[in-house]
Amino acid sequence: MKTPDKTRKAILDAAERLFSEQGFEGASMRAITSAAGVNVAAANYHFGAKEALFKATLARRIGPVNEERLRLLEAIEAESGRRRPAVEKVLEALVAPALRLSRDKRRGGLIFMRLLGRLFADPGDRLQALFLEQFEDIGKRFMPVFQRALPKLPPVELMWRIHFVIGVMAHTMADTQKLRHISHGVCDPTDTEGIVGRMVTFLAAGMKAPIPAGGRR
Repeated sequence: MKTPDKTRKAILDAAERLFSEQGFEGASMRAITSAAGVNVAAANYHFGAKEALFKATLARRIGPVNEERLRLLEAIEAESGRRRPAVEKVLEALVAPALRLSRDKRRGGLIFMRLLGRLFADPGDRLQALFLEQFEDIGKRFMPVFQRALPKLPPVELMWRIHFVIGVMAHTMADTQKLRHISHGVCDPTDTEGIVGRMVTFLAAGMKAPIPAGGRR
């Protein structure tokens, strides 16, 4: 007989796999509970409706990533004091924890990346809202630190550049083999720390780039 913790984990594992394979609409609660080896009543007890289970599936992976991001950010703020924080360090605090998860099989990174791929392809506003909800606190904490790091950057330009940062990060997390093929093996997508270093260097250059003429309006 499963303990409550083991039951909860089994349901989350099954939900993550089936949501990634079949999408939110395609994965029924009955199929999820069957794959988890529990009854529907157990899923209802632990999570309630399917939407709440989907939210918990996202939070299980994203929550620890966000906690690590905030720990890194707090360390940057403590180290910089009243001085301007280095934009490279702020970027690394934002992107590195997510990239590390995406390459970590032990933490379910590969399955979760497939789930995110499904989510990005799903046009449903409610699911997108559940996903974005996971990052509200991160946005509130990181934005003022980026503003301190780049005080001459207008808010609208800063928002665009953070949008591009997220796009680069998401694309790199989702792409595990294409780059290896295109580069004929020169680029190694399993070199997580190498990717982090290259990405931070690239993104920092973009964040610090001159404002284009159209961006000054």
